[in-house]
Amino acid sequence: MTLVTLENLKPSYIASKLLVNSKVYLQEKVCFESGKCYIVEATSGKGKSSLLNIIYGVHAHYEGTLTYNGIDASRIKRDQISYVFQDLKLFDELTAWENVTLKNSITSHKSVQEMEALFISFGLEPQIHQSAATLSLGQQQRVAIIRALCMPYKLLLLDEPFSHLDDENLRIIMEIIKQDSTEQRASVIIASLGNSELIAADHILEL
Repeated sequence: MTLVTLENLKPSYIASKLLVNSKVYLQEKVCFESGKCYIVEATSGKGKSSLLNIIYGVHAHYEGTLTYNGIDASRIKRDQISYVFQDLKLFDELTAWENVTLKNSITSHKSVQEMEALFISFGLEPQIHQSAATLSLGQQQRVAIIRALCMPYKLLLLDEPFSHLDDENLRIIMEIIKQDSTEQRASVIIASLGNSELIAADHILEL
């Protein structure tokens, strides 16, 4: 089933001549199917974050059309989309655990045991009560991903979520993301600068 459809889409501020090689922007139709994992790959400044923000519904400066489950983007319910922003949006003064449980207190999606298991699997058990501000960037990324998994979703968006992770952590986390998204029958779209060979995706799209 098609979850997201883009038709002749492009950010308004990017000239069409700069997008002639894109496999996403200005394409007649690009479909993201339920249950599939996609990588949108490009160098910095090519509009990866813009694409995810358009899909999420917080970026209105675009041309073309976007539909979600056949519904116009203006009526998208963002409570069906979980998003790891590039700037992560963690609360610096809160601990890693508090950042995650704050989200889960709203969704009641994971049990305490499930959240603890994620911290252990992500290699963050020693930092669980450490403030987000004192964590390394790689640790902050892992906390943000755990938080994103603490809500039910039909679409998981991740904006360069692995840029500060080593290969082993990336592999472990991707296995967990794939398992979680499969259980929810959800789609995953990952914006990436590269290293796509380390990410188990169904499709890679050059932006």
